[in-house]
Amino acid sequence: MFARTERLTLRPGWIEDAPELARAINHWEVCSKLATAPWPYSELDAEDFLGVPRDQADAFFLIFAHDRGATRLVGGVGLGTDEDGETELGYWLTPDAWGRGYATEAAQGVVSLARDTLRMKRLVSGHFLDNPASGRVLRKLGFRPTGRIVERDSRARGAKTACALFELDLCEDAADGDPRPQMAA
Repeated sequence: MFARTERLTLRPGWIEDAPELARAINHWEVCSKLATAPWPYSELDAEDFLGVPRDQADAFFLIFAHDRGATRLVGGVGLGTDEDGETELGYWLTPDAWGRGYATEAAQGVVSLARDTLRMKRLVSGHFLDNPASGRVLRKLGFRPTGRIVERDSRARGAKTACALFELDLCEDAADGDPRPQMAA
């Protein structure tokens, strides 16, 4: 499955993407804000990640930005299953892609996919408290804070870290003006 938004292409990762994936994610500022990413993040880590068989409920995409005729890998976005068995939205961007709205645009594409194609009823997500920018993205997508703060593992940090939890009811009407990406199977 692929998704196209105004400025981005979302597609599954291929083993050939490993070198570019490793370069994009191998930043402390990225890995320390993710639950399962190791630090440092090597090309072998990228190969291992890209080679993992995915469950049917999982939908993971690499994010490619289109800028002045060039395409480059700027992050990842997807759906997985959290420790409570709920479908969880996750995303990350390489630092030089921050502040351009790519996280919101890519995550909106996956939220639309979850609602319109996968017919999911609800998504959850969260962000480490020291990553308030991720909380702003979740709010723009319509996620609501649950009021719960839990300790979640951060593999890169090697420690449990406080995480704010959010939820999104996909049965509610989408807010006016939400971008609807074109989906291709």
